[in-house]
Amino acid sequence: MKDWKNYVSAIREVNSYRNRIKSYVSDRNDLLDKGGQKNTPPYTKKMDSHVTFDKQVDNIDEEVDPESFDINNTLEPRVWEGHRLVPQIRENLLKIARDFIEGLPMQVSVRDITLTGSLANYNWSSYSDFDLHIIVDFHEVDTNLVLVKSFFDNARMNWNNKHNITIKGYEVEIYVENENESHKSSGVYSIMNDEWIIRPKKYQSDIDFSSARRKADDIEFQVNIISNLVNAGRYKIALRNIDRLKKKIRNMRRAGLESAKQEFSVENIAFKILRRNDILGLLNDLKLKAYDSMLAMNGEDNGIY
Repeated sequence: MKDWKNYVSAIREVNSYRNRIKSYVSDRNDLLDKGGQKNTPPYTKKMDSHVTFDKQVDNIDEEVDPESFDINNTLEPRVWEGHRLVPQIRENLLKIARDFIEGLPMQVSVRDITLTGSLANYNWSSYSDFDLHIIVDFHEVDTNLVLVKSFFDNARMNWNNKHNITIKGYEVEIYVENENESHKSSGVYSIMNDEWIIRPKKYQSDIDFSSARRKADDIEFQVNIISNLVNAGRYKIALRNIDRLKKKIRNMRRAGLESAKQEFSVENIAFKILRRNDILGLLNDLKLKAYDSMLAMNGEDNGIY
């Protein structure tokens, strides 16, 4: 557990990233006298060059065929054989999860490896991905659960950034979930046990705000990490992470708009939460700051992530 103790020691020397982010956003808005979104006052015309990405995402509605909102009659046939995961896909997902765990600096006891999200449901689309959840008991690592979550989030974000694995054209995204965490989803499949934990239904009338909040929090966390990279002068890796995260946000909203619930989908509600919290505007600002700072340093990068 020496590596874990070193991690704990290092993290204690760093101020709260959330406080830095809030301070940065507040100072930026005060100095520039503008908000990150048109519906977040104050907004001025000089923001137009600042919100290119937000405009691009907002225009997704116009690009989607209305018929694509229809729910699918079956689970993704290239991923499922009836209601069982295709054996080779199951083996590959298990190997990915185990390789990730073996790469951690300490031993972790895995309780389960699950698949959730649209590919474990009837609202799958070309913008879906494999939401691969590794279930562990955070208490086995440390009693400070916030710190443990931060560690796993950093580890899996680093893994996702380094790897670009697709199965049947769908990206694989790793998450580490606490065994005792309440995770509401209409479709959860145990890859380890090869059976459904929660069998999906073709339609649910309720809005899953808890899942939307969790998705938004995850993206907000990644933006916070990117801010730390920019502040540390690691501009190249920050820009790569920004581009990857922007693509993820675009695909997330497309997946939501193409689902049966459309604007009431988890993905679209998560997008609205990010927009309301000015996370999209902050991401744009970080890209501009990283790009300008990198050029000011003649393209040199001050660190390796």
